[in-house]
Amino acid sequence: MTALSLLLVPLGAAGVLVLLRGKPSALGPVGVAALLATLALGAWAAVSEPTLGWDWSPAIHTGLAVEGFSRVMVVLVPAIAAPIFVYAAATEEEGRLRLLALMLVFTGAMLLLVTAADFLMLLIAWELVGAISWALIGHGWRDTENARSAAQAFVTTRVGDLGLYIAAGALFAATGSFSLAAVGGAGGWEVDVIAGGVLLAAAAKSAQVPFSPWLFAAMAGPTPVSALLHSATLVAAGAYLLIRIAPDLDAAGWFLPAVAATGLVTALAGGIVASVQQHAKRALAGSTSAQYGLMFVAVGASSTAAAGGQLVTHAAFKSLLFLGAGVYIHASGSPTLGGAPLGRALPRIAAFSAVGVLALAAVPPLGGAWTKEEIVAAAVDESAWLGAGLFAAGFLTALYASRYQVLTFFGPGGPRHAAELRHRPGTFEIGSIAALAAFTLALSLLWVPGAATVVEDATGGHLAPSAWWEPVASIASIALGFGLVWAIWRRGALTTLGLPVRLREAAGDWLGLPTATRLFVVAPVMVLSRLLARLDDRVVDAGVRGVGWLAAAISRLFSLRVEWSIDGLVRGAAAGTWRAAVGSRLADEVGVDGAVEGAARSVGFGGEQSRRLQTGLAHHYYVIAAVGLAATVGALAAFGLAKGS
Repeated sequence: MTALSLLLVPLGAAGVLVLLRGKPSALGPVGVAALLATLALGAWAAVSEPTLGWDWSPAIHTGLAVEGFSRVMVVLVPAIAAPIFVYAAATEEEGRLRLLALMLVFTGAMLLLVTAADFLMLLIAWELVGAISWALIGHGWRDTENARSAAQAFVTTRVGDLGLYIAAGALFAATGSFSLAAVGGAGGWEVDVIAGGVLLAAAAKSAQVPFSPWLFAAMAGPTPVSALLHSATLVAAGAYLLIRIAPDLDAAGWFLPAVAATGLVTALAGGIVASVQQHAKRALAGSTSAQYGLMFVAVGASSTAAAGGQLVTHAAFKSLLFLGAGVYIHASGSPTLGGAPLGRALPRIAAFSAVGVLALAAVPPLGGAWTKEEIVAAAVDESAWLGAGLFAAGFLTALYASRYQVLTFFGPGGPRHAAELRHRPGTFEIGSIAALAAFTLALSLLWVPGAATVVEDATGGHLAPSAWWEPVASIASIALGFGLVWAIWRRGALTTLGLPVRLREAAGDWLGLPTATRLFVVAPVMVLSRLLARLDDRVVDAGVRGVGWLAAAISRLFSLRVEWSIDGLVRGAAAGTWRAAVGSRLADEVGVDGAVEGAARSVGFGGEQSRRLQTGLAHHYYVIAAVGLAATVGALAAFGLAKGS
């Protein structure tokens, strides 16, 4: 029951929040207590590895299992969700109950996803995560733009979801089972279909090229939603799926190279986008896409252990950075980078944000640096070109990470005191950010000898050996990125990087990918739809109209025949019936009614005559009795004579 309790605790807590809607002060404590209880259950499940199953039919078995990398995820998801929930409870006013309840339900859905033991349960969780993320992104639904952005994010990820359905069908066709453990038993064309479906679903969910632009639409949600979606839940689902399944898809020889290529392209594209973005949350969104690209590269280089380690460290520092960005936006009143650096007014928030930025940039001895080096080692071991691409991605990471920090907290100008801010972060806001900063710092223990073995055991994968020059090259690329930011900042061009407006806007909008999608996908589809509409109007509908005209003509011919034959019979029958009715009426009036009326008159006459005999004189009655007696005697005598003769 431990596996099921992981889901029921946050779901039940969401129901309790609804019941407590009249007590707003109790919402935060109840939700946090539920997430901490879920964290404790997750830690126990990671050790005990519980399973739970149901037989839907003799051929279909489904269930939950805490095994492999899911042992890490059942701890990571509530650990990240708890401080984000605290931040949301402290900052969000509009629709607060709905937001907090949805965040708890979303956490439960993500736990269902990471504990699913088969494709059926995985699909249920996959759809739930997508649907609830739509509700969270569109939280401010009164703004039509927010609703439109939520729909864009939902539809884009839904396109990738089709791949998971196809993979599930192919697996069942190949093995007669939906179990994730059965993936390794697939062969032939089925394994290629499974691999293609899994890659499509994972790339869409983790915002890899060409699906990356949906992350910008997701920024319509409140800051806590962005922090939750980008760290350990929605966007992490794709990478988790690859870490869990990729080792069993070796039979598809093209699969791992395709995963690595997708990740590398996204890491470079996302790095460029994040480097030129002037919107705080969008800059972080671009970096999210790039960081998950690194995880894809690790999976493609056959190191799910490095990918799993990066997923954990990224969840910690990216949630930290998003909450810090939320403070920056609320305090400055604008999401634009460089408008008013807040380092002097908010030194603690600036310091916490710096921890996240250094981890993002992979600066030792933070945990993000350790996992980044493991990914570099796997990439170099797999291909020199892949390794070179990662060094370029590392340079871009250092560039956009340091640029973000300088423009938000460490640049010149800006208010000097917290009293000058539009919003002063409260104790719970600062505390939640501090907790994530502490978690990020704690992951520096990955540099301790023996940590590599722990990571391999936790993820079920292996780490590639690292050459001595690889960390040196990584540090050099980081130093180059930091140095370039410093040089551009000295020239006063850090916000724009000295780039023309059109080039900067094109690069910041995913290198024109949305425009290309509109030109080469949306526009052709719309043109084709209009052509099909004309074909329908002029050809298909013309045929339908012709058939209708023919049917009407035949109907008119049949109507004439009916008038001549059937209608004539009907009219004749009606006339005969009318005549019979008239005759029946006459017979009734003359015969039946006459007889009844005659009998009535006879009875009346008899009664009238008999009434005259009632004179009231006794001698009259004696005479009548004597006459009656004589008549009776005469009748009897006559009857006797007749009988005797």
